[in-house]
Amino acid sequence: MKYLFDRTVALIGLVLFSPLLLIVYIAVRLEQPGYSAFFTQLRVGKDGRLFSIYKFRTLDESVYADSSTTAVTGFRVTKVGGFLRKTKINELPQLWNVLVGDMSFVGPRPDVPGYADALKGDDREILQLRPGITGLATLKYRNEEEILAAQDNPLLYNDEVIFPDKVRINRHYLHHHSLLGDLHIILSTLTGFPITIP
Repeated sequence: MKYLFDRTVALIGLVLFSPLLLIVYIAVRLEQPGYSAFFTQLRVGKDGRLFSIYKFRTLDESVYADSSTTAVTGFRVTKVGGFLRKTKINELPQLWNVLVGDMSFVGPRPDVPGYADALKGDDREILQLRPGITGLATLKYRNEEEILAAQDNPLLYNDEVIFPDKVRINRHYLHHHSLLGDLHIILSTLTGFPITIP
């Protein structure tokens, strides 16, 4: 039911949001002529399979080559990109990832190779899940950029604090998720409605 729900709603979403997707595409291309409007990156999906994730481009092209966490400084974000990040509209192209089965609406955020590879023992069980556009860990760290930007060593803080906590939350989701629970998570993502996070 989860897989059927994901693909059906993703198709409806792509149709309904197609005018907005077109407007954003044009805006990003106008702001950064010569570059694709989309940011693509290899991420680790279900069962460790690699796939390409799609987002609208929000940073200068030079930033993408070495960006491994979401800690970025304001001047590296484009004007259009700042708005897209604040509203999360930059994530809308991931509806395509959901439609083709690479992702789900709810699940662990897909990690870049290196982080998923570092999972050990029972922690690797979260790879049984399709990565999601949103999830319990995503909601807990919805201001992750600001948290990391406030650290002296953002990468170290991510590796030692945030990443292990996300793994813990995602393992809890694996063993307790339901379609009703997913709908609650989606509602909380869209509206800010309170939700209990383990």
